[in-house]
Amino acid sequence: MQRPTRGVPMVALVAGALLVASGYAASVDLSVKSGVGSGVTPVQKVIQLMEDMLAKGKAEKHDEQVQFAAYKQFCDDTIVEKKRAIAEANEKIEVLKADIEKYMATAARLTREIAAHDEDISVWKGDQNAASKVREIENADYDAMHKDYSESIDALQRAIAVLKKEAYDRKQSSLAQVSNLQSLTLIPPEAKKAIDAFLLQEPTEGLDVSAPEAYGYEFQSHGIIEMLEKLLDKFIAERTDLEKTEMNSKHAFDMLMQDLTAQIDQATQDRGEKAELKAKTLQAKADALGDLEDTTSTRDADQKYLDDLTATCEQKASDFESRQQLRAEEIEAIEKAIEIISSSSVKGHAETYLPTLVQNHKGSALAALRSATVTQAQSRVADYLRHRAAELGSRVLSTVADRVAADPFTKVKKMIKDLIVRLMEEANEEAEHKGWCDTEL
Repeated sequence: MQRPTRGVPMVALVAGALLVASGYAASVDLSVKSGVGSGVTPVQKVIQLMEDMLAKGKAEKHDEQVQFAAYKQFCDDTIVEKKRAIAEANEKIEVLKADIEKYMATAARLTREIAAHDEDISVWKGDQNAASKVREIENADYDAMHKDYSESIDALQRAIAVLKKEAYDRKQSSLAQVSNLQSLTLIPPEAKKAIDAFLLQEPTEGLDVSAPEAYGYEFQSHGIIEMLEKLLDKFIAERTDLEKTEMNSKHAFDMLMQDLTAQIDQATQDRGEKAELKAKTLQAKADALGDLEDTTSTRDADQKYLDDLTATCEQKASDFESRQQLRAEEIEAIEKAIEIISSSSVKGHAETYLPTLVQNHKGSALAALRSATVTQAQSRVADYLRHRAAELGSRVLSTVADRVAADPFTKVKKMIKDLIVRLMEEANEEAEHKGWCDTEL
């Protein structure tokens, strides 16, 4: 956007114009010489000058409105954008805080579950070790018992076979087979007594044995054989039961070890998966904490920028309203000044006396013009300037009014020069302000 050309402050321009109007009679010789030939009176020149200033003031007022509208649009757009960014950041911060809490809860839960898996694995391994030791003891007992049964069964089978074969021939070898049964731990005490009684019998050999004695011996041998066969059957049955019990026990041990091994393997796998998930959860928590810190920092920076921009825009808006009001009052003052200068009391005197002044070029006519026109215009301009100075609180207008009323002729040039210097200073200040606005836009 092209920068509008800054003019001088309107209050000072009004003051200058009114001073020119009040002092135009002082330079009437030049004005008449240049104006008569062209048909333009000094009053008309002053009016034209003030109308030009009025148009320029209105143009500058409009340009400032356009420029401020663009700046205001920048403020509004930026404020909306920053508020949107801050709202999004606040929403993101809430989400991140919720995620962090979720990650922390998940990590704590996984920690407890991992500890439970570790405890289960330790217990199950302890069960395996205990079961293995029990199994070793049971197997050792089985082996010893099975050995006893096998040895007892074998001894019984040999003794029965010998007794059946040598029922009437009691050789020392056959008695030894039967006597060996007494050393077996599985032989009941009653059976051992019967064996002792059988071994104590002393039948005579060969023909000395009578028929009844032979029958009695045969009866005793048959009784001991029957007893041993019953023991043999019992031991075989018990050994079979022992073998079945051992087989069942071994099978139960194998099943227990298989189950414990499966549980340990599953728990180990679950623990590994949860440990990995815990590590990922803690990493996600760390990332969320980093994002939270960055988002919070960005939001705080945006909030500070928004606060500063809002304050600046409000201040500039207030300054703009003040300047617009002042410009409007200055335009009104110029219009009023034009109305005063264009009034019949001023314009009529000018049209009456200026032609005479041109024809005569006499000092008496000039003095009459000064006394009739300048004094009246001077008084009205001074009164109006004092009134506007009181309304606007303008020291410039007040000073100008005092000087116009006191001495409008000898001091007017010096005052105009002072005003020009002040105008240049104010123009520089406004140019700096305009540069700042352009930078912001």
